[in-house]
Amino acid sequence: MLFNSYVFIFVFLPVTLVLYTGLARYEQRWATLSLALASLFFYGWWNPAYLWLLGLSILFNYGIGRAIAGSDGDRRRRLLILGIAGDLLVLVYFKYFDFLVGTVAGLLALPAPSSAIVLPIGISFFTFTQIAFLVDTARGEVGAYDFLRYVLFVTFFPHLLAGPLYHHKEIMPQFAVPAAARRRGEDLAVGLTVFVIGLFKKIVLADGVAFYAGPVFEAAAHGGSPTLIEAWGGALAYGLQLYYDFSGYSDMAIGAARCFGITLPLNFNSPYKSADIIDFWRRWHMTLSRFLRDYLYIPLGGNRHGKARRYLNLFLTMLLGGLWHGAAWTFVAWGSLHGLYLVANHAWRVVRMHLGWPPGRFGRPGHCAAVALTFSAVLIAWIPFRASSFD
Repeated sequence: MLFNSYVFIFVFLPVTLVLYTGLARYEQRWATLSLALASLFFYGWWNPAYLWLLGLSILFNYGIGRAIAGSDGDRRRRLLILGIAGDLLVLVYFKYFDFLVGTVAGLLALPAPSSAIVLPIGISFFTFTQIAFLVDTARGEVGAYDFLRYVLFVTFFPHLLAGPLYHHKEIMPQFAVPAAARRRGEDLAVGLTVFVIGLFKKIVLADGVAFYAGPVFEAAAHGGSPTLIEAWGGALAYGLQLYYDFSGYSDMAIGAARCFGITLPLNFNSPYKSADIIDFWRRWHMTLSRFLRDYLYIPLGGNRHGKARRYLNLFLTMLLGGLWHGAAWTFVAWGSLHGLYLVANHAWRVVRMHLGWPPGRFGRPGHCAAVALTFSAVLIAWIPFRASSFD
């Protein structure tokens, strides 16, 4: 069920909201249960057959989380490894099995076998959300929680399919606040306003500009050779399409959640105004950037082991971030490009510091040139992200 579908806007959202608000007047736990069941229905609308996978994932992680919370030392570490390994094995099987088998077959010059594995929608988001939960539990950052609130934490429908990724400490306390105690009028007004803005981005801007991006990439995929203007025009159109599509979807998720009195973290902050790639990743898909930093870059060593190791960690983080977006070498290329961009950006900052050049040294013209350079680099990287193959 898409946020921009009639069934979501005119049936699912209002019915769920009325049911949740009505039950909250009598018993908050019943309201929480209704929202959790509605979220499961929302997920099952796509393919009811995969509800079992989501359910098993929730049961597994909840059980491991409780076990981690009740242990310490080596046992806690072993349980954490078990939980993460279990989550990653499921993700690898459903999302990367065909990619891995196809890669091995290609290396051995064998025909790639086909499988009947269907990628469950949203598996990356609900898997990563729960991995973060297990890690935070092992760090002692998770307080008391019950099963019903945990189910809602994982399945809450606004974020379930495409984020934003959130921390338990941002959402779990909000679920504990009685819905009847919230300022429903303000939440509803703000939520619907943000939702409509996101809907406009998706339907009018993203879908409108997609008309100019698709034909260029399709022509190239079928052996055509776009001209210089066509190629840059297609890349620009896709860069705008992707931003308005994802930013609009995030806005709709944030708006829908706010209607229920839940505040989700922002996911975009005018990323194409960034003056360098470091700033771009502080503005683009901000919750994923935070996740990669907290649960991948820092555990790899972050910047604690010298510049060379820091640059390697940056590169590996972005490479794996590219693979997270899709099971194809084109996504690895996209992540690798951004890894190289970040390494170059951090190295340039060191050089600039040694030269004694403060930020803003070149004034407004310099800032405009920096924004143009950053935007061009991002557009170039979007090409393998969008392309169906290297050819």
